[in-house]
Amino acid sequence: MMKKIFLILFICITTTALLFAGFYLDRFTAKSENGNVIIEWKTGEESSVSRFEIERKSGSNNEFILIASINPKGNNSEYQYVDRSAYKTTDAIYTYRLKIIDKNPSISPIYSNSISVNHKVSSVKSTWGSIKSMFR
Repeated sequence: MMKKIFLILFICITTTALLFAGFYLDRFTAKSENGNVIIEWKTGEESSVSRFEIERKSGSNNEFILIASINPKGNNSEYQYVDRSAYKTTDAIYTYRLKIIDKNPSISPIYSNSISVNHKVSSVKSTWGSIKSMFR
């Protein structure tokens, strides 16, 4: 019961913070598909957004790292980013979040909720991905 109350409170606070910052995130999703991870989001209001930064971490002890920076398109826009750099393993869990950078540098960045993806790749693609990574 306490977890539900905490979750509802967290969602309300996050949504309120996003609205007051001149930004509203309608949707943020990620899925493993064809050996890549596809990250998608849709905005409502984004008048104060300077850029979006997609961050990823693997495992539970790692820090988030920046994998892409995307310029805003304008209010009510849909975005898609294909993470081709996700390690090609047969079973990895990646966590993604969206960092929203405001046009006003004195305003702290806002983070979306984190989304975990069980990234599954066939053994053939996994082996090829491992071989390619040795030469990067």
